[in-house]
Amino acid sequence: MNFASIRIITDDVDRLVEFYEKITGVSAERPAPVFAELVMPSCTLAIGHSQTVQLFGAGSAVAASNHTVIIEFHVHDVDAEYERLKPFVDEWVKEPTTMPWGNRAVLFRDPDGNLVNLFAPVTEEAIKRFSGRS
Repeated sequence: MNFASIRIITDDVDRLVEFYEKITGVSAERPAPVFAELVMPSCTLAIGHSQTVQLFGAGSAVAASNHTVIIEFHVHDVDAEYERLKPFVDEWVKEPTTMPWGNRAVLFRDPDGNLVNLFAPVTEEAIKRFSGRS
């Protein structure tokens, strides 16, 4: 089994697509107006309009109501990304910080309030733990 994607349900696909294109530097594929995918080597970030929820079961997902999942991106330099993204991010949750498990991280919210973490392993143990991962 391979982890394929994570999907965000939103009421404004265009707004989230534009935001994540700026964050990732990846252009979204748009097979339908209500759906987009940002395909990266390690995984795909899918963005679906709330209208698509009916296909999975009415009320199975609610746009802009996530309070448990953190969308994480492994980056080369957290501090450089923080500086690059300042013009695009409205809500910073945590400025660049080295976490107890050895990752340097910065956290912010996307336009729907979803929590996003950019991280880079910086301690010897964390670097070893991530060696070989995409």
